[in-house]
Amino acid sequence: MKIAIFYALFAAVAAVANIVAQELFAQVCGQGHLLASIVVGTGVGLAVKYVLDKRYVFRYRTRSIGHDGRTFVLYTTMGLATTAIFWGFEFSFHAWFDGAREMRYLGGIIGLALGYWVKYHLDKHYVFKKAVP
Repeated sequence: MKIAIFYALFAAVAAVANIVAQELFAQVCGQGHLLASIVVGTGVGLAVKYVLDKRYVFRYRTRSIGHDGRTFVLYTTMGLATTAIFWGFEFSFHAWFDGAREMRYLGGIIGLALGYWVKYHLDKHYVFKKAVP
């Protein structure tokens, strides 16, 4: 239960980092750069979530910078399907609610929540599995 609470908390932290990064990008570059702002937010959320998951949820230690890089690539690869869930919700809410920014962010938050649930199971079984001695 403790792991689920930490995972949910870190998912919320990453989601906030994602949405804040999107909004900052939009404020600096203009609201007309929807896809770019979502990509930037996704990257920020991914990096935040990787560090928190690796260290506190899965208590995973990499052996070297190279191993950490490979682990991050695998973590990112597992996130592709979950990113599709997130983006699907965010873009759908954007379309359904005539471009209303608040509703797009709501769709993003719903998509992130569902995506993180799927991602936990993928990460647990494929990314941060403990090596057998």
